[in-house]
Amino acid sequence: MSIFRGAFVAIVTPFIDGEIDEQGLVDLIEFHIANGTHGIVPCGTTGESATMSHEEHHRVVELTVKTVNGRIPVVAGSGSNSTAEAINLTRHAKEAGADGVLMVSPYYNKPSQEGLYQHYKAVAEAVDVPIILYNVPSRTSSNILPATTARLAQIDNIVGIKEATADLNQISQIIRLCPDDFSVLSGDDFTSMPTVLIGGKGVISVTANVAPRDMADMMEAALAGDVAKANQIHYKMFPLFQAMFYETNPVPAKKSLELMGKIKSGLPRLPLYSMDDATLARLKVALSDYGLI
Repeated sequence: MSIFRGAFVAIVTPFIDGEIDEQGLVDLIEFHIANGTHGIVPCGTTGESATMSHEEHHRVVELTVKTVNGRIPVVAGSGSNSTAEAINLTRHAKEAGADGVLMVSPYYNKPSQEGLYQHYKAVAEAVDVPIILYNVPSRTSSNILPATTARLAQIDNIVGIKEATADLNQISQIIRLCPDDFSVLSGDDFTSMPTVLIGGKGVISVTANVAPRDMADMMEAALAGDVAKANQIHYKMFPLFQAMFYETNPVPAKKSLELMGKIKSGLPRLPLYSMDDATLARLKVALSDYGLI
């Protein structure tokens, strides 16, 4: 059975005065392990990888692997819009001991489907580590089409995809076209439960940052075919799924963790910026209604 199943958290990177709060990250990881999270994904979009130096990126991956210490899988973000840079980040993740990598498709330069295929193939051939594709057209301006995903799934160490199109039609096509052991993971919290019910293996979640136990329980119920329980948790969490996107991710998640007392500072790095007072008030209501603050 694949280790890439269940509720993986796209973990935030806590900063204090713009510097990585290493103890804060360690504490967050322990919070997740204690609350049943099935895997940790450092240096993804939610981890603000876009504004981290390579040295910081390496440090966060190394610290995550060391802290987790084999208790649950670690899938390190290693994508880039430069294939050479993606190979370097992926190679480091393997050397650091990550169980796999999450590779966002190249952003800004808008490659063709063949370009996307050749990009991932080049990384897979250069580094022998399990690779999870990451398709998020809202951030990359390109869509890895199901036929391209199916081609990539034939490469031995390309083992799954984080599909963040929120499109169950596309997700169904991917599941239909890819091998049974290929892990299709939702990249949108609100599609995580339905994705599993149509044959997906789990989620890489933003909301798990603040409600890890419920997200893990929902994925376990869905994977076990307990539709009633999965549905109940889905609708309990639904307002929280929306609240985590009142502003650009990870601004609400980080602020929520600060309000919950889980990190010292919820400030993101520029160009992301703290939310305005009206949005903050809405967020506090959502967190209070859920019982998190």
